[in-house]
Amino acid sequence: MITGSNGMLGRDLTSHLQARHQVVPADLPQVDITNLGLLQPTFASTQPDVVVHTAAFTAVDDCERRPDLAFQVNAQGARNVALACRSASLPMLYLSTDYVFDGQKPTPYLEDDLPNPLNVYGRSKLQGERHVTELLPAAWIVRTSWLFGPWGKNFVRTILQRAQQGESLRVVDDQIGAPTYTMDLAEKLEQIMMRGKPGIYHVTNLGYCSWFEFAQEILRQAGLSHVPLFPIPTSASDRPALRPPNSRLAHTRLECEGLGLLPPWQDALTRYLLREGHAQG
Repeated sequence: MITGSNGMLGRDLTSHLQARHQVVPADLPQVDITNLGLLQPTFASTQPDVVVHTAAFTAVDDCERRPDLAFQVNAQGARNVALACRSASLPMLYLSTDYVFDGQKPTPYLEDDLPNPLNVYGRSKLQGERHVTELLPAAWIVRTSWLFGPWGKNFVRTILQRAQQGESLRVVDDQIGAPTYTMDLAEKLEQIMMRGKPGIYHVTNLGYCSWFEFAQEILRQAGLSHVPLFPIPTSASDRPALRPPNSRLAHTRLECEGLGLLPPWQDALTRYLLREGHAQG
């Protein structure tokens, strides 16, 4: 099995899978998904039975500033991985995003709802989905949202750092989604690969909140509720990339496949904070 070895999800997924599988971590500079010529020899030498594609350019606002790079990595990179998988007759799991939707639907998005991304990141990831589907009809595509975990930059870590520095916090309250813990997601990805039929899956922790409500719960669980926290509209956030107001994803496919659902995001946050030494009730 080949997985991405860097990034927030890649590290947790590699660690989780290594307990039960032979895993070959792959990342820059040895493996560059924008270079098909580097992928094919890697697959030939390692002879994996499945490839998990987690590599991406995920900085949403930076994607807006560098659209060529976003499409090179997120779209063409996914196409290259799919081509290499097809050449080697390998199954593939591709990680995608809630940002393929425009957020105008008043209810959670189903797996077969029509995508309509608002920003470059979403458009590049959707193009990656289409490349994978066209080249590998039997692939798994997993959309997720609002990731946080032990590795790399994430919203929880940012809120805690700013709160501990005594800053007052201003957080948008008109974007709704599901915070998702990478450790929980990694476990579900394994189950999908082992037992799930090919197709699109939505995988997030249960429940929904705004970014403001997420920040409130982070501060509460970390014993920092005294830190000033103010809700603001997205229009006041001064970010170059548009965000969908509704990022809620329905877990219809998981339920149909009998694969079970992830725990509530509040529970996931508690476990993350305990692991990081921040939880205080």
